[in-house]
Order: sequence, then structure tokens, then C-alpha cells
Amino acid sequence: MQVRRWHAELAWLPGHGVCADVLIEAAGSRFTTITVGVAAAEGAVRLSGLTLPGFANAHSHAFHRALRGSTQAGRGTFWTWREIMYSVAARLDPDSYFALARAVYAEMALAGITCVGEFHYLHHQAGGQPYADPNAMGRALAAAAAEAGLRMTLLDTCYLAGGLSGAGHAPLGPEQLRFGDRDWASRVSALGLDEHGMMSPHVRAGAAIHSVRAVPREQMGPVVAWAHHFGAPLHAHMSEQVAENEACQAFYGMSPTRLLESAGAVGPRTSVVHATHVTADDMALLGECQAYACICPTTERDLGDGLAPSFDLAAAGCALTLGSDSHAVIDMLEEARGVEYCERLARQSRGVFTVAALLDAATCAGHASLGWPDAGEIAPGAWADLVTVSLESVRTAGGPAAETILFAATAADVRDVVIGGRDVVRGGAHLLVPDVPAELSAAIRAVTS
Repeated sequence: MQVRRWHAELAWLPGHGVCADVLIEAAGSRFTTITVGVAAAEGAVRLSGLTLPGFANAHSHAFHRALRGSTQAGRGTFWTWREIMYSVAARLDPDSYFALARAVYAEMALAGITCVGEFHYLHHQAGGQPYADPNAMGRALAAAAAEAGLRMTLLDTCYLAGGLSGAGHAPLGPEQLRFGDRDWASRVSALGLDEHGMMSPHVRAGAAIHSVRAVPREQMGPVVAWAHHFGAPLHAHMSEQVAENEACQAFYGMSPTRLLESAGAVGPRTSVVHATHVTADDMALLGECQAYACICPTTERDLGDGLAPSFDLAAAGCALTLGSDSHAVIDMLEEARGVEYCERLARQSRGVFTVAALLDAATCAGHASLGWPDAGEIAPGAWADLVTVSLESVRTAGGPAAETILFAATAADVRDVVIGGRDVVRGGAHLLVPDVPAELSAAIRAVTS
């Protein structure tokens, strides 16, 4: 088992914040010893700047990366954006999806992300016919993450209906047929998981209900039962738009939160994604159930969906996590400060969240919500994930370390990334994917031109 040592100029440690001269030791994929106040040790890799635990991207749709820049100009809504998204989805197959996802996950690694939750609903061929391996697209994502060096939770998503109105659920539209399953549980059972729900040592499976629009209440049961059987994470888009709330109220006579809870889908392994338009009663229920709330400020701003009540969700008892979602940008520092800045706009008050709370959302809470509770801290026994951010760029020079990193640094300031004890990024360069921009360009052109 390989033993490694790093000497961090500054490191963010649980319960202590920023500490100087930290010797970090690991055996294999796990930290063993953390020692503060140690002079540079022989054989230890020097980490200059502020070293943080690995970031967790708790909500990703890898293929949405192909939309960056093409959907931002002009007017529109979530619904018009969705039509453009469908056109990209229609062109993907396992090979092109692997190429795109590998490049996207490499971009994530360059941004300090060490684990991704992939909300995966692009299951079948265009027209809905399964591939010879019905999980070919999911396996392509898992392979892409492995080649980019990331851990992954593959949140296999149930998607059965084309929408919800006061009259009920509509059938899948032609552009949605490849998302749907006649029998979600049978397909997922073919993933070949071990008893812990693992596809490999670095990829675990989780479950997802796409939304109350896409899964009727009476068909949520198999997804919930599967998640309970494996003790797996269960994620769902929820209350992302006002129209979703109105349709759910009109047909079911309750909010999306209440509907998911009535189906047994809300509990301490549940993450509700967005939760932009929840009521006080919804938040009380989510907090009582100890659910996670995954906030995606960049996507929510990009699509004009509204400001999530992040502070109220946290005050109700929900642990906050962060996602880059549609990948308008991939930058967990931007997502973290976005939570704070959205609250400042809503409240016309500053300093709503502490730096520690925002970093916890980006690290420890995010990993736990994806089923990796032993990650997201620089502490003995945790996964040996490190992200070192420069304090010498034009954005970060001169200020206090933690505050400067959180409120001024970008993904471009990430210099070194270690994932499970393995160097993945060094000096701002990805060690496993030689030319990430070129791979992104080629993969995006293949599905958009």
C-alpha cells in the first residue's frame, strides 16, 4: 500500500478552520495522520496556497455541458431551454456520451471536484429502444469518470411521463422516449451491483425520481424500495418552477414536497434538488425528515428560475449541498458564494452564511448526500482528497485565505488535486486527460454540428 505525505502551507481542517504548516499523511486511498505546525518534512510534497478537502458536485447532467454558450443569448424560459436540451440528447450514443462525459469530468477535476453525482436519465436509444446492454449509457458515464480520475455516484433516474397538468400525467413525448423505462427496477438490477450498491470501488449507484412531473406517485414505490434495499441516496428535482407546484397542487391537491413524502421518498438519504419554490410548511417537513437540499445557483440564475430559500432550508434542518447542474460554469467556489449572494439579494443583508457553512456544503455535506460519508474532510480515515487553491493569482493575492478563496477565487485558481491518494491535477494540468479543452471541443462538436 502506497504511503504518501504532503506539507500544506495552509489547510482547512475540521473544527479548526485555516491551519498553518500541516503535514498530511495517507496510506492508499485514506488519510492516516494530520499534524499541525510541522516544518516542511523530507519527502513530503509541498502544497502552496490553501488546501481544502475535495469538492463534491452533488448534481450533474454531463451532456448539458454541450449547451454552454448556445443557450445564454436571447430571451426564454426553462421550458424553451429544455427544447434545445432535447436536441442534444437525441444525438448521443454510448461512444459519444463517453467522450463528452470524460472531458466534462476532467473539467470538474481541474475545478477541484473529486466526486460527482450524475443525475442520469439518458438511458436508451432515440425512440426508446434499449441498447443490447440496457445500461450502456450509465456504464459509459462510469467509465468516463474513472478515466478522468473522479469518484461517482450514478443516480439512475426514473422518468416515466411527459409532464403533469391538472388533468394528470401526459405520455412521454417523442423526444423523451429514450429517457423512459417500462420497468425501471429491472433495468437497474442489471447494473451488477454488490451488496452495498457499488459498481466498482470508485462508483456507487443511487436512485433518482426525475420529478413529480415525470413520475406518477403510484410508480415511485419501486424506486424508493430499491434505495431502501441498498441504503442508497435518493435524489429528486423538486419545486424548480412555479408551474410544477401549480400542476402538482391542481392534480394531487398537495405540494411536490408533500407528494414525495406521501410516497415514502423523503428521508435522511434524500436530496431535493433546487427547492426554489418551497413553502414554510414544505421546509419544516424537509427539515424534520433530515433531507438534503441541493442548491445550484448558477443554473437557477441562468434559467431565471428564482432564488432558492437556502438559509430558511438550512434553518429548518436541511443540510445544504451544491451542484453545477447544467454546467453553465463548473466552479464549486462560484456555486458556494452564489448561495450567499442570492440570500443577500433576497434579504438585502450581508453575511448570511459563514465561510465554514458554505465550505461544508461544497465538501462534507455534498459527499455524504452522494453516499460517501467518509469523504470531504482532511481527517484520519477519510478519503485522501485534496484541493489546493493558489493565493498568488490576481484574484487571490493579498487577502485572508479562506474568505479570499471563497469570495474571489475561481476554478482557474485550483493548482493541485489529489483524489483517493492519487495525483489527478498538478500545477493546474490534468494528468490523465492531456488536453481537456481540445477534448471538450471535439466532443461538443460531435453532438451539436
